[in-house]
Amino acid sequence: MKIGKNIEQTENVKIIDAKNKICMPGLINTHTHISMSIFRETLDGYTLQDWLNNKIWPMEDKLTKEDIYYASLLSCIEMITTGTTMANDQYWMAEETIKAANELGMRLEVTRTINDVQGLQKQRLEELEKLIEEYNHKYDNITLNIGIHGLYTTGEETVKTSIEMAKKYGMNVHIHFCENEQETLDIKKAYNVSSPVEVLKKYFTETNNILAHVVKVNDQEIQELKKLKVSVSHCPISNLRLGCGIAKIQKMLENGINVSLGTDGQGSGSNLDMFETMKFTGLLQKGVNENPKNLDSYEILKMATINGAKALRQEDKIGSIEEGKMADIIILDLNTETCIPNGNIFSSIVYNAKGYNVCHTIINGKLVMENRQIGGIDKEKIYQKCAEIIERIQ
Repeated sequence: MKIGKNIEQTENVKIIDAKNKICMPGLINTHTHISMSIFRETLDGYTLQDWLNNKIWPMEDKLTKEDIYYASLLSCIEMITTGTTMANDQYWMAEETIKAANELGMRLEVTRTINDVQGLQKQRLEELEKLIEEYNHKYDNITLNIGIHGLYTTGEETVKTSIEMAKKYGMNVHIHFCENEQETLDIKKAYNVSSPVEVLKKYFTETNNILAHVVKVNDQEIQELKKLKVSVSHCPISNLRLGCGIAKIQKMLENGINVSLGTDGQGSGSNLDMFETMKFTGLLQKGVNENPKNLDSYEILKMATINGAKALRQEDKIGSIEEGKMADIIILDLNTETCIPNGNIFSSIVYNAKGYNVCHTIINGKLVMENRQIGGIDKEKIYQKCAEIIERIQ
């Protein structure tokens, strides 16, 4: 596919009739855990730390490569059908996620998550290095980064090694940061600092960093963050489900920090529908700041598209529909009872559209969903496999 005007028609050209529909850039999810589709609705009654330690990590220890593959297929289907064309994933056994993404045509940035849990940091670093050696620059739709789980789960030496790896390969760093109050306290204690931002200032100054969540920072810390090479991946629904609070997104934007959007994994975020994430983003910032002028709809759309591309340093390729860029495009049909009349098209997309309003999804010029149908897959088999996985490991 080519983006341009007056493109010459050939016999092999496929024409999509988008009359009375909206063509827009595909949505970019800058923080998720693609294989966690099987953990949907395992959260109620847990804090973040309890959920991880007592629920998720014990189940994850039982996962096989085949489990990761089918769970990734399920998430890729969910993203394609709800208009997400690229996602920034942080998990493990990434080879299986890459396999699933390639089968469905998804664009991903992946990693092998690094932390010191169970004292296996050396093994995890070796697995990440092996992943990079095997898959870096292998596929047009797959990029890699250095995924540090969080400062509260990762010691200083492992962080230093990870940052050196990021500089060695010129890769982004993707890390959970200040998601809740307990995490912030744990970081201060582990690193003997008065603020977690001090750790970023010490080790993360030469890398491009995607910080997921960033809920528990004050105004002064935001002032310090703007001096660093950071983008924030705002995950409002996951933050609400986990009782973490509401990130100061308006303040970050006012300080020139690039803010993108993420869903987190389905275990805490429930689903991967970025339209829902956009709506919550706008409503929360208007409500918590008691100012309806905060975050106009166009700004929120940028957070879900071009800002995400900037966070991943791919704004020259994706995030907008322009000549010379890759064709990651979705087509929306807003001719539904929940979207008519369209008094303001940007507001209609942010506040009224749902994932099911996406009728076509195009990634890298390939039509991967047409009239809400994805060809070449057995969805019922994938659904059944995922149901069997969670039944087994629980």
